[in-house]
Amino acid sequence: MKVLVTVKEVGEAADDFEIDGLDIAAEYLEYDLNEWDEYAVEAAVQLVEAGHADEVVSVTIGPERTEETIRMALAKGVDRAVRVWDDAIAGAGLLDVEAKARLLEAVVAEEEPDLVLTGVQANDDGFGATGVALAERVGYEWAAVVNDLELDGEVAKVHRELEGGVEEHAEVDLPAVLTIQTGINEPRYASLRGIRSAQSKEIAPKGLGELGLDAGAVESPLTMTGMYEPETESDATIFEGSAEEAGAELAAVLREKGVGAE
Repeated sequence: MKVLVTVKEVGEAADDFEIDGLDIAAEYLEYDLNEWDEYAVEAAVQLVEAGHADEVVSVTIGPERTEETIRMALAKGVDRAVRVWDDAIAGAGLLDVEAKARLLEAVVAEEEPDLVLTGVQANDDGFGATGVALAERVGYEWAAVVNDLELDGEVAKVHRELEGGVEEHAEVDLPAVLTIQTGINEPRYASLRGIRSAQSKEIAPKGLGELGLDAGAVESPLTMTGMYEPETESDATIFEGSAEEAGAELAAVLREKGVGAE
């Protein structure tokens, strides 16, 4: 069985940052693997360790810089990776869910995985529909917000987290796409041996032409029009002094605001 895991590099801004045009200035950004994708990677690697899968392949959409982040997935047990990017994708601007699904669909057509795992959402742009959109395009069965996974032959037995703390138990025939929720496992740290091994693992660059696509595949109706830091709705007050002094000041403020018993 082959498992394909979609992963994404996400930027994390420093506490104090500056905006440069339509993005946060590069010097205030650090990059890491999307949190939910880490759980998907761990689920895939555990399927190999349990004898259900023979190979785990990661795919990402991003420039060459993302290879440093993707190697963290390789260090944790992913066998090889595919990175999709070229000048046409770079020039397309903000890709919407459908454009990303078209790119990933082409990779699925090449790799022919039995199971595709994605993080349930991205913690930078907040998109949470790429996995389901991909399933629709490739014609696989799917289950979203999966927080427990067990394979039984050609069937994935999953628990889905629904609103209000309700869980749904479902069976999904393979091939399938599952979007993975946090809590399904505890992602491992990359070992020193794994980090060294990752340096020699393949990350295959793929452009639109190599995937049989053209620039129309990355057309998106989304346009970034502005970037700003939202204003805070309230200010925090810090009370200095001893606990008694701070408590007295807090009590005075609460009385002034009409909070508390008469």
